[in-house]
Amino acid sequence: MTLNTTISIKPFLTVSDGKRALDFYIAAFGATEKTKYEFSNGKISAELAIENASFFIGDEEPEFGNLSPKIESNSPVRLILTTQNADKLFDQALKFGATTICPMTTEEDWRIGKLIDPFGHIWEIGYVL
Repeated sequence: MTLNTTISIKPFLTVSDGKRALDFYIAAFGATEKTKYEFSNGKISAELAIENASFFIGDEEPEFGNLSPKIESNSPVRLILTTQNADKLFDQALKFGATTICPMTTEEDWRIGKLIDPFGHIWEIGYVL
């Protein structure tokens, strides 16, 4: 008997303001909300998708060691978003509060730009030419 299982890894981004982050990712990257949980303390957790790539966001929970990265420090994790809409999403992210680390450029066979979102997460957005 063969089991039909799908293995995946989905990032969970801890943020300092879940509601604001949800609005940012929807506006900046065209993300869609797959599920959303609102807790009695006002915090949220949600699963989002950009095109067909899913990820989670959630408010900080210091009591469990879940803290968002600090804007002034370098996050140890980078998110690589591969999409043919890279230029558009990069520009939208800047419009909604992200900061450029490296502008969109073409390097060999790769179109890529690098930015930091308002919550301290680093995104590399691009596609293979």
